Amino acid sequence: MKKILLALLCLVAFEARARVIDTVESNIADTVKKDTVKKDTVEQWYKKPGTFIAPEILIGIGTLSFVVKPIRNFDYYIRGRIAISDPNYNSKLADYLQLSPAALVYALNLVGDEGKNRFVDRTALLALSGGILTITDGLKYVAHRTRPYGTDPLSWPSGHTGAAFLAAEFLAQEYSEKSPLYGVLGYTVAATTGVLRLYGRAHWFSDCVQILARLPGYPTM
Repeated sequence: MKKILLALLCLVAFEARARVIDTVESNIADTVKKDTVKKDTVEQWYKKPGTFIAPEILIGIGTLSFVVKPIRNFDYYIRGRIAISDPNYNSKLADYLQLSPAALVYALNLVGDEGKNRFVDRTALLALSGGILTITDGLKYVAHRTRPYGTDPLSWPSGHTGAAFLAAEFLAQEYSEKSPLYGVLGYTVAATTGVLRLYGRAHWFSDCVQILARLPGYPTM
């Protein structure tokens, strides 16, 4: 699974790089000026039916892992399989991947490939989502779940995975109307981040699936 995700990540990253090369000759000053005066495009995402169904289910799975034994047993199963398949894994790659989709948004915009929302709106939404993520990440100090490698009780929920999916949704909302590959790239990065945190024994599976709800996350528009 880890190898498949990394291969897909390389493929879609190549396509995104091609788009950056196509737009790099744009005038940066004109881009910044146009971006700050562009009409407000933020929509009321919360009015769309079904917006909260998937998040509620995933949040339920993550939360119920504390009291439902089969869910917790699946955590142990995943940890066991990783211990067999890759017992010596040790990498900091997830640290660098987690915010890369958000950084790509600003890089693309800077070279002239405009996103869906103007700079002020997108930055405000990203900051708000990041603030909610910080609050949610504070649940670690209440839950006191020990990490798989046993060094501290700050396992649930996964902060790296949360940041990665927030950044992925940010990229998808800004650029998926131009190309669905942007969404694929963002979520491949996010999923890879979560998988790498499992391989690094920093989190249980249910720590990461809790975050798949994208709560917090960039508002779905």
